[in-house]
Amino acid sequence: MAHTTFNATHPGEVIKDELIARGIPQKAFAECIGVPYTMFNDIVNERRPLSATVALYVETALGISADLLMGLQADYTMQKARNDVDIQRRLRKVHPYVSPALS
Repeated sequence: MAHTTFNATHPGEVIKDELIARGIPQKAFAECIGVPYTMFNDIVNERRPLSATVALYVETALGISADLLMGLQADYTMQKARNDVDIQRRLRKVHPYVSPALS
C-alpha cells in the first residue's frame, strides 16, 4: 500500500498563526472560548489533538472552519500513526480477512 509522503499540519499550528497575525494572546483567547489555558496551549504547541468541541469554539471566535481544522487533525493523526514504528511492526502481522465460508 503506497502512500504519498507529506508533512501533515497540526491544526494547532494554524490556530497559533492566526492568533499571532491578529495579535491575540493565547491566554486571552483560551478565556474567550472557555477552555483551560494549559489545554489550549498544548493544542497550539501540537502536544494535544484538537477536539471537535474546541474546533467549534475556534470557528465561532475566529471564523476558521471547524471542518477544515478537524480535517487537518485527521490527516495529522493518520500521518503520526503511519510513521509509528510499533504500529508498522504490528501492521506487518495483519493480513486481509478471508471469510471461512469462502475458503
